[in-house]
Amino acid sequence: MKVIIHGGFFSESANNEATKIAKQDALSAIVLQANTYLQTHTALETVVYAVSLLENNELFNAGFGSQIQSDGKVRLSASLMDGKTQRFSGVINIEEVKNPILIAEQLLGYDDRVLSGTGALSFARENGFGYFNPFTQQRLIEYEAKLNQKNRQGTVGCVALDKDGNLAAATSTGGKGFEIPCRVSDSATTAGNFANHFAAISCTGVGEDIVSAGMATKIVTRVTDGCSLKDATEKSFAELKEIDGFAGIIGITASGEVYHFDSHPYMVWAAFDVSLQVFN
Repeated sequence: MKVIIHGGFFSESANNEATKIAKQDALSAIVLQANTYLQTHTALETVVYAVSLLENNELFNAGFGSQIQSDGKVRLSASLMDGKTQRFSGVINIEEVKNPILIAEQLLGYDDRVLSGTGALSFARENGFGYFNPFTQQRLIEYEAKLNQKNRQGTVGCVALDKDGNLAAATSTGGKGFEIPCRVSDSATTAGNFANHFAAISCTGVGEDIVSAGMATKIVTRVTDGCSLKDATEKSFAELKEIDGFAGIIGITASGEVYHFDSHPYMVWAAFDVSLQVFN
């Protein structure tokens, strides 16, 4: 049983050491909670649980604390994939909810499993997800000062391997800030979040680059075809470099290989290993 989480890239607070430490401490605490949860729950349940904790923490750009789009609204996207059943679900640009990953989880049992905008919100309300204001004072200050144009990377995610050998991945984002309203990121697509029987990947970075590279699906496919996670990741990032792409990933294979990689050394992450405990 293994679990790894990420809190996106650190570029938005690169000069603030206190914030960097706070984020890493939060990740360490959450990965411990996720590991405890994994002992009695499936990989699918665990990735939802871990990402919901990340969404609840205003330090991260997902759920509460998300970036504000150019029209002054916060729109959230999240997705979930069960490696065991190969079912993918997600919500895109949903407003006024607290935990988009929980709505993605609810959708997993439906035929229509990826919803956007008002349709996603209607589904959420019909299924008991009430109103929530995701704005934070910090994001409002950044928005008013137009600082978000420099702070373009941010997502949270979790991948897990449970005691039965099942894998799952979950990813959630509040966008890049000041984007065109209703821009679609990678987080609610299989380019940014993918799992099967062999591997599970969650991405962060520039969504357009990740989609152009088909990042999560490509890495998992290479592992499925026999590559190690490390080799599959590094080959995929070499291809990403050809388009000057910017991304980071966390991943786990069915054999227990855990790996993380990014274009620049700014991605914040934490993992739990029974021998090493928390490491990041």
